[in-house]
Amino acid sequence: MAVRQNPFCNGIVGTAISEEVVMTMGNALQDLQTNQGAVFAEELSVPVTFGNDAAALAAAQSGVAVCDRSHWGRIRVSDSDRLRFLHNQTTNQMQQLQPGQGCDTVFVTSTGRTIDLVTAYVDADSVLLLTSPGQAEPLMQWMDRYIFFADKVKLTDETATTVAFTIIGPDSPALLAQLGLSELATAPDHSHQVATIAGVEVQVANGSGLALPGFTLIAAADAGGPLWSALTDAGAVPLGDRGWQTLRVEQGRPLPGTELTDDYNPLEAALWQAISFDKGCYIGQETIARLQTYQGVKQQLWGLQLAAPVAPDTPIMVEGNKVGVVTSCVPTAEGAIALGYIRTKAGGLGLSVTVDNQSATVVDLPFASRGYLAT
Repeated sequence: MAVRQNPFCNGIVGTAISEEVVMTMGNALQDLQTNQGAVFAEELSVPVTFGNDAAALAAAQSGVAVCDRSHWGRIRVSDSDRLRFLHNQTTNQMQQLQPGQGCDTVFVTSTGRTIDLVTAYVDADSVLLLTSPGQAEPLMQWMDRYIFFADKVKLTDETATTVAFTIIGPDSPALLAQLGLSELATAPDHSHQVATIAGVEVQVANGSGLALPGFTLIAAADAGGPLWSALTDAGAVPLGDRGWQTLRVEQGRPLPGTELTDDYNPLEAALWQAISFDKGCYIGQETIARLQTYQGVKQQLWGLQLAAPVAPDTPIMVEGNKVGVVTSCVPTAEGAIALGYIRTKAGGLGLSVTVDNQSATVVDLPFASRGYLAT
């Protein structure tokens, strides 16, 4: 039986939490969300939609929305070598982070190909990693391969015993202030602290996971219902996963299986903000450093404005020649927007292309950071 850890204290809980208890906790939250109009799909544990997609997307842009991201993975890395270990495993500078700080960082293969973009939250005695959906177990296995006998590193999967909600939109600070947490409004990106909301302990982190203002809240699973109620009662509009997918494509946040695969490296995925070029050696560092030094990024992730949706893997064409491929696409009120990789030599921002016999325009992505390619 897997041992599960309390998300707010160091060490292993003496009695493991049973799967039945975890399921009961999740059902209570799902019952609450169902009463708010949530629709669930068999393959997804969080709401697909609340039947209000247009209103929820508008709230994320001009008010405040709340999205259940509990299906995103949460891995706690503890013991005395935790920061050194993560520093050597991922692309960003980890060893200089202090408790209460955090950053985005990328797990890559030895050849510099992307595995996942994660957010790391550093506590006094552990680091909590927020992974993409479905990536907790693969990353646990990946990291375990590199923990050697003398390493003091412990990995705990807390996905099933915690919930993760994100409030998104310019009114997010006002909502937190309404809940008594006004000091977090001006905190640096990825900074976090434990606070009390609706009588339960919550780790509140600055950042929505997108290039939109917001905060991510992580709490024990049995706190999910009271916390969700407190956020929606305070005025946050429920946003389903379908709405989140629309936002993440519009923003340009890459996900494993679509933009983050063995075919692409973090520089091509426009994740420069998650990479430190002056840190010591890490897995994949040599490849990434060479690409940066010699400006060897051969393709880049861009947005595409379309009249109608297209399927992933649809070729991107310029004058009859294939210059890239679509990775994700979502419908919008104006037509559709897609993400796709385009060869650097073909051009970038403003380029006119053809996708599935329709004209499209290449647009930049708010989430993207392009390093020396910004111009």
